[in-house]
Amino acid sequence: MDQHSFLFQAMIYLAAAVVFVPIARRLGLGSVLGYLFAGIIIGPAVLGFLGDGGADIMHVAEFGVVMMLFIIGLELEPQLLWKLRTSILGLGELQVLVSAAFIGAIAMALGLAWQPALAIGMTLSLSSTAMVLQTMQEKGLMKTVAGQSSFSVLLFQDIAVIPMLAILPFLATGTSGVSSSDHSPTLVSGQPAWAQTLIVVTSVIFVIFLGRYIMRHVFRIIAQTRIRELFTASALLLIVGIAVLMTQVGLSPALGTFLAGVVLANSEYKHALESDIEPFKGLLLGLFFISVGASIDFNLIASQPIMILSIVAAMMVIKALVLALVGKLFKLAFDQNMLFALALSQAGEFAFVLFSFTLQEGILPAALVSTLIAVVAISMALTPLLLLVHERFIQPYIGTKETESSRSADTVNERNPVIIAGFGRFGNVTGRFLQANGIGTTVLDIDSERVDLLRKFGFKVYYGDATRPDLLAAAGANEAKLLIITLSDPAKVLEMVETVKKYFPNLRVLARAYDRGDTYQLMDEGMLHIYRETLDTSLRMGVDAMSLLGHRKYHAQRAARTFLKHDERALKKLAAVRGDQKEYINVAREVIEELETFIQSDRQNAKLQLDEGWDGDSLIAESKSSFQGNDAKL
Repeated sequence: MDQHSFLFQAMIYLAAAVVFVPIARRLGLGSVLGYLFAGIIIGPAVLGFLGDGGADIMHVAEFGVVMMLFIIGLELEPQLLWKLRTSILGLGELQVLVSAAFIGAIAMALGLAWQPALAIGMTLSLSSTAMVLQTMQEKGLMKTVAGQSSFSVLLFQDIAVIPMLAILPFLATGTSGVSSSDHSPTLVSGQPAWAQTLIVVTSVIFVIFLGRYIMRHVFRIIAQTRIRELFTASALLLIVGIAVLMTQVGLSPALGTFLAGVVLANSEYKHALESDIEPFKGLLLGLFFISVGASIDFNLIASQPIMILSIVAAMMVIKALVLALVGKLFKLAFDQNMLFALALSQAGEFAFVLFSFTLQEGILPAALVSTLIAVVAISMALTPLLLLVHERFIQPYIGTKETESSRSADTVNERNPVIIAGFGRFGNVTGRFLQANGIGTTVLDIDSERVDLLRKFGFKVYYGDATRPDLLAAAGANEAKLLIITLSDPAKVLEMVETVKKYFPNLRVLARAYDRGDTYQLMDEGMLHIYRETLDTSLRMGVDAMSLLGHRKYHAQRAARTFLKHDERALKKLAAVRGDQKEYINVAREVIEELETFIQSDRQNAKLQLDEGWDGDSLIAESKSSFQGNDAKL
């Protein structure tokens, strides 16, 4: 049998994954280690199914990293990216600069010139986005302080690849013996510096323009065909196309697709893109990890084990110390800081690209690049083991408390006309009101501690992620009359609305909104029953304020109802022009003037003066004394 045929190679990869990943998971080692072991076993060091190093497969497998960055970009709306700016720029920038300086200085102390030393320092300062994020997601650590800090640093590192690729050509010394003609030409090959910069900037602007102004219309047309595989093909085409473009202009494909993901994060097709790309991403990431395992050159390691392992140990210790120092400056708790430092102490997948680039530009000799590639692969393979050691032997003693729940969803064994998603401060009131009126509700909540606490109070609450269509189906979404979404995260509310429209189109939805922005998005999704969480309470407070100031109770209540009715009408007007800031402000001014005119006109209605049965002066006096009593207690 031809071992180099595509089908044979595919069979080997799939078989290795199917055999080793479940074993690793059963042993509590995580899927990443399973993939790595699979790569080592089927690689040239043991069975030799993949040929020398599996280098060709690595190029395909790196596409998993590209897809992962695209999905990460989809999760990061520009507003969220702005909120994370302090940790991204602060933590990330400081870690990269200090790590690069330390590693570069040591390389110079070992006899290298400053140019190759700087190239090595910059490259090894980067960590593995694929390895760290995948491992942290599996361990449920992404929402911890350490997880979010790690994500910020990794994001900055991914962005930092651009200036690094721009700097490396200036470090060329021509010592490698490898000419640029050995590599495929790109659009920037042989161009003067200003032309290279112009091409790169134009490409980045094109990606933003493509995502913001073109792809939405393309996806809308594709979606109208109702052929799902066509939509999937379009999503893959977008990613592959951007990856090709970025490669042609000498930029990182992962960074290009990350940018496209961020631009599309606000689009109505965000969740559809995520669900369509996710299976490909997972499979290709597994392929990437297998390739890393297969690429470890055990012959090279065996020939100079002490030197290579010493470099690995020195690099990981230096990076961990720098990360711990940076984490300390940003006031990370000790347990979180330790996890943060250990998780990012390895070199990253971009090192394969950057070291290849340094070889192409003549910055580093081929022998040194081979050694450093082995260092990178070993450090990546050690990361899951390091986190396992931390989890088993260090964490229990230093007490990491911030972990996501790994608890499985409860089994729902009842059917009710109403399903409530989220039983926090908002859903709790709605749920108790319905239950007090004898209306059956099935309550789902993702907060395990809250579920346990509510059960002690006698509430029947099921633990589980209500955004999952399978859990909604298990809760009876096909038979229920209403779904009340009271989740506190607006993005989750929107995601759930889209899920319900897709899987349970006949279910009527009542959705909670945080503010006008969320309301507009829910209106775009066709929601008719939207409830801004503070609107009614604010109006009730206004009614009480008017009463305490001596206004008649009936007038205050009527004014509140008028305000609410007018505000909901105005909401539709404003939603239609929210894309034009100037027009939005003009319309907002108009509706505010209309409201004031309408309420003033209503107050002057002579007939309303007769309606004094709602309250009297004595009730106002009683209300005032009640508030004064409360103030005195406070």
